Amino acid sequence: MSTTPPSSPPPQAAPAADPHAGIRPDKGELLDDSGAFGWLRALGPRGRRAFAGAFGGYALDSYDYFTLPLSMVALAAYFGLDSGQTGLFTTVTLVVSAIGGAVAGVVADRIGRVKALMITVVTYAVFTVACGFAPNYETLLVFRALQGLGFGGEWAVGAILVAEYATAKNRGRTLGAIQSSWAVGWGLAAIVYTVVFQFLDDDLAWRVMFWTGALPALLVVYVRRNVHDAPEAAAERQKSAHKGSFTAIFKPGLLRITCFAVLLSTGVQGGYYTLATWVPTYLKTERGLTVVGTGGYLTFLISGAFIGYLTGGYLTDKLGRKRNITLFAFLSAASILAYTNIPDGANGLLLVLGFPLGFCMSAIFSGFGSFLSELYPAAVRGTGQGFTYNTGRAVGAVFPTMVGFLADSWGVGGALIFGALGYGLAVIALLGLPETRGRELL
Repeated sequence: MSTTPPSSPPPQAAPAADPHAGIRPDKGELLDDSGAFGWLRALGPRGRRAFAGAFGGYALDSYDYFTLPLSMVALAAYFGLDSGQTGLFTTVTLVVSAIGGAVAGVVADRIGRVKALMITVVTYAVFTVACGFAPNYETLLVFRALQGLGFGGEWAVGAILVAEYATAKNRGRTLGAIQSSWAVGWGLAAIVYTVVFQFLDDDLAWRVMFWTGALPALLVVYVRRNVHDAPEAAAERQKSAHKGSFTAIFKPGLLRITCFAVLLSTGVQGGYYTLATWVPTYLKTERGLTVVGTGGYLTFLISGAFIGYLTGGYLTDKLGRKRNITLFAFLSAASILAYTNIPDGANGLLLVLGFPLGFCMSAIFSGFGSFLSELYPAAVRGTGQGFTYNTGRAVGAVFPTMVGFLADSWGVGGALIFGALGYGLAVIALLGLPETRGRELL
């Protein structure tokens, strides 16, 4: 089977008598996909179970990730760390996640999406809990790096699993809904952080935060019993002798796609993880907010993120993958500049601007699941998406570390502007990628 993507979207299936009907990929049945939740009905029973598994996996992935940024101030005090050392936590996590994500993509192509999903969930859960037992900085750094192995693979595997069930018409909003689970996990982490740090001493509270990372183990039981790969895509993948091949995504037909997709992922994730890592620290150290106050401000940021994921998913189907990313790249950069230049004493404005900041920096992600899935054929879809998304994450991880080192001289607020550069890089990357809206997946 050729691994060269078609130069234009392949012919669509014949339209149903009902103009609002969708074709369920696993059985070819016509389903009504009209209304606000038509995209969910169009997945069919198996697709909805896959959606639930991927949604839960990504939400808990987010929860486990944010245990570190929310505990950063306490960790720095406990181990006596400077800004550069604390920034290194994030960089190591994201760099190692590139390895985990790339490997998970290959595994997903070779043994199936569901089995790979379970492996990633167990991995990030085990090592998040281990972080809570770390006796020193070096051990915590190693455990956090190993947590990145599972963290890197979960999104790519879960996104492909659902993408292969979704219809071309609704794939953007379906994957946008999956992305919104990141905000759910982030919100859950913020709530637990507020409670734990309010009632426990900081020296114990950060450990308890990591120990709660055992929650994902319950999800694995559900996935193992109820979730299956999309049959048609799985059959198509099995036909190829090149499934799960790194060399295939660097052959002439896919080389350009792979390079520009990495560049796109680098820019978007460099901007995003700069904010996700340093905003809690910025609120506490430079704006002087308490634990409860920080949680309140994060509520606006996270609420904006949740709505942004859903809105971005809708717009990526309406505007196209590239236009949606371009729009929110500009808006995200503008939001960072506005957020970090609010004058002292205007914390009310800081609260209000948290919502558009969270909205824009999340809406840009909504098209990633559909866009990257549509760039690669079934045999190397996991490999291509896992490699490009997570390599971009690893390179983009340099951004939070740069902020950490610049924070001592520029202040955290000033250094956060560095993240805006990532969004400019993303717009440049789109020049080398095709529009894929409407492309069917086999």
